[in-house]
Amino acid sequence: MNYVSTRNKSLKATAAEAIAKGISEEGGLFVPDTFVYLTKADFERISKLDYVGRAKEILKLFLNDFTDEEIDYCAKGAYTGSFDEERPAPLVALNDKVNILELWHGPTCAFKDLALQLLPYLLTTSAKKVADGKKTVILVATSGDTGKAALEGFKDVEGTEILVFYPSDGVSPMQKLQMDSQKGKNVNVFAIKGNFDDAQTGVKKIFTDADMKSLLLENNMQFYSANSINWGRLAPQIIYYVSAYCDLLKTNPEIDNTGFNVVVPTGNFGNILAAYYAKKMGVPIRKLICASNANNVLTDFINTGKYDRNREFFTTISPSMDILISSNLERMLFELSGNDDKMVAVLQKSLSDNGTFEVNDEIKLKLSDLFYGGCCDDAETLATIKETFDKYGYLCDTHTAVAVNVYNGYVEKTGDNTPTVIASTASPYKFAKSVLSALSDNIENDEFSIVRALSEFTNTSVPSPIAALENATVRFGTVCDKTEMPDVIKAALKI
Repeated sequence: MNYVSTRNKSLKATAAEAIAKGISEEGGLFVPDTFVYLTKADFERISKLDYVGRAKEILKLFLNDFTDEEIDYCAKGAYTGSFDEERPAPLVALNDKVNILELWHGPTCAFKDLALQLLPYLLTTSAKKVADGKKTVILVATSGDTGKAALEGFKDVEGTEILVFYPSDGVSPMQKLQMDSQKGKNVNVFAIKGNFDDAQTGVKKIFTDADMKSLLLENNMQFYSANSINWGRLAPQIIYYVSAYCDLLKTNPEIDNTGFNVVVPTGNFGNILAAYYAKKMGVPIRKLICASNANNVLTDFINTGKYDRNREFFTTISPSMDILISSNLERMLFELSGNDDKMVAVLQKSLSDNGTFEVNDEIKLKLSDLFYGGCCDDAETLATIKETFDKYGYLCDTHTAVAVNVYNGYVEKTGDNTPTVIASTASPYKFAKSVLSALSDNIENDEFSIVRALSEFTNTSVPSPIAALENATVRFGTVCDKTEMPDVIKAALKI
């Protein structure tokens, strides 16, 4: 297996090179040039393993230049001792048809932990192979969860610096506190005036800026990405969809015949793309249900084939989905076009220049066959939190509730009662004020009073990483304009 760029497939890279570079020289994203198809016997064998064992089985398919010892080191390091009860991605039955895939039992209480506990191991191992001893500089744009998970994953990792940019008014108070209080001597956190798309666009420009790259080289440094544009972020996400299927096989052997749908609350498209890749590898996923909030650019694209970011941007109660430029969609376009890198390059240039593109009828047909797109606003999200808790005793966060709402709409519209897995991407306690407001009119002003009130009202436990924040010391508070990002980076790195 080699890796190729979505915009120039003549460029080939090993796994270590793809992970170390993060993004191709011309701005494209790395994708495998082939996928291994797993048989029913393979899945039955993998299902007998614990999560670490399952991770190793999937990783060895993608990490073509890693030794078995390196893969063992990475998987054990990431998934041992960091997750509740050593179960990184448990399934919880909502009813006899629907299971919730809880992806928030790690150190930052968000699904990004599943990838970002592993990425430091993948990246440092890759860097030793390709980076010639240069200092690793991790550059991250975040809509809330990636930033904290990356900070936690890379804190005090030898030979690294990590710089995180988040929108100053686009994250929850808990997400902001998690980042601004981050411990570690090699971490740097900045808020920017603007939204996540501004932060993401700024980071992408810096990655491809020749002058900045030269300056880093002069100082024996090199940029790396921890965003989902990095293949080292996507590969770990495939693991938990394979693991979910393995768990379903144990409780429902007929799932192999019926298949199951997957619902993902989606912003940057990476999480649902990982489910597609799992499907491509043989996991019997039928429909991929893409759930959006009021920033419904992906819903419109799936339904019309036209992607248009020229629209009003909404700051919602599900901030990790407040995105209008879904970077990982580029990888899906590469798939849908039959690996037509020239078409992808044209579409991405149109998006960059005009804020829009439209795919042809053949791709529209493939898109509608694979995906269903739906969205809901904040009021519907809150109503779904209450309805789900009242009906099932299950407490959703504001992102998972979007997925549940869109799934309910899908069933009502189509009558499709196929078994379903809904990805739950964050603990409700990361968005405690919004979640409690869906259930009660009695809302405190203090964030941790709200957390305690939510726990008492719902008889659920506060995750220990959230409880520990109450007495955390705030270390960061710099707010910069998006145009100042290069200068802020230079100052932080002292170059």
